[in-house]
Amino acid sequence: MSPLPLLLPLLLLLLLPLLNMEPARATLIRIPLHRVQPERRNLNLLRGWREPAEVPKLGAPSPGDKLTFVPLSNYRDVQYFGKIGLGTPPQNFTVVFDTGSSNLWVPSRRCHFFSVPCWLHHRFDPKASSSFQANGTKFAIQYGTGRVDGILSEDKLTIGGIKGASVIFGEALREPGLVFTFAHFDGILGLGFPILSVEGVRPPMDVLVEQGLLDKPVFSFYLNRDPEEPDGGELVLGGSDPAHYIPPLTFVPVTVPAYWQIHMERVKVGPGLTLCVRGCAAILDTGTSLITGPTEEIRALHAAIGGYPLLAGEVLNTEITPWHWRATEGIEQSRNLSSSLVPLLLQYIILCSEIPKLPAVSFLLGGVWFNLTAQDYVIQTTRNGVRLCLSGFQALDVPPPAGPFWILGDVFLGTYVAVFDRGDTKSGARVGLARALTRRAALGLGETAQAQFPG
Repeated sequence: MSPLPLLLPLLLLLLLPLLNMEPARATLIRIPLHRVQPERRNLNLLRGWREPAEVPKLGAPSPGDKLTFVPLSNYRDVQYFGKIGLGTPPQNFTVVFDTGSSNLWVPSRRCHFFSVPCWLHHRFDPKASSSFQANGTKFAIQYGTGRVDGILSEDKLTIGGIKGASVIFGEALREPGLVFTFAHFDGILGLGFPILSVEGVRPPMDVLVEQGLLDKPVFSFYLNRDPEEPDGGELVLGGSDPAHYIPPLTFVPVTVPAYWQIHMERVKVGPGLTLCVRGCAAILDTGTSLITGPTEEIRALHAAIGGYPLLAGEVLNTEITPWHWRATEGIEQSRNLSSSLVPLLLQYIILCSEIPKLPAVSFLLGGVWFNLTAQDYVIQTTRNGVRLCLSGFQALDVPPPAGPFWILGDVFLGTYVAVFDRGDTKSGARVGLARALTRRAALGLGETAQAQFPG
């Protein structure tokens, strides 16, 4: 017998990974990842929300398939950050990659003497960069516990393997409040649409495309929430890596190109409870750790999964990370919540012994059900030797005209890889979703990718 039939299965096994790879002309830049092991879990609360003044214009992508990979570190499964460089030679910073904002800022060497967070983090020194250009325009971003303000400057950005992009960024001169003091990141790099940008600054993603350093205005997030794996995930600029997800990708059009807002058809809790009955808005936000929704619907959801309410921050002495406290007019109008009341939002506790019995919570997006099992949506942590199980859902009422809407934060995005595609003037923006492929899933130990419900 000819050995060819015996060799064909082996050849197919060797070729299958290649079939899922980007084209050969793609430039893949990978950086080793590291993960910060948690001692206890943070529960992040939320930014404020406002209605964009106008819909931004989208630039047309360049041809090609260059990809840039940026490693993400994971701090307590709620802070995902990676490294960038600013200046010549590059000065290194860790930044949160945030799809809910559009500015880049880092602490400045020229920061105010009494700005304690600035002195505890890496600071940008314009005198140490040969490519620095002064701008001097003042900027300010308001947060619930204070504000970040400073001046705009221009210099070269290094991100992944991309070098030489000339970007305008914020040098933070003041960072009032304690929340930035204990942050495990230096600054924030926004990946939202231009309309969200303070002072009309072009977002870094737009700059990379306009200067020909990135072929397509596309990026994707793989947020690794598996505590047995050392890395925190990966941000891929210019496309997505099929090794991160179980195909196919389901694409959903962006309805409001400011935040990454899409239409959600329904939400189901097991077979018995339906939420978002007439359809509703949802925002995919890497800067929000939990999944939020309108109070009445989240209350019904917790009744179905047996959640017991407690006051976050009061009972657990919860640490709050700052970028979820953004107090623009949206959150100030939302049930008159001032910054002093934000920590009193209800968090729900789950009986750990009930996790195997809890129903799936599923989201209908683009005609496809995206299922979260209890292992996905229950946050398990240990405090002083006591195991605690906390709900990954939280109530947040955002008033019109910006709201109401759901926010699909890291609890959802840790389970499903998201591909954010800015599109162009012809196709428009969209978001692609597929089940994240962890090492456990690759070995056949993962959960079912989609819930099965009648149409």
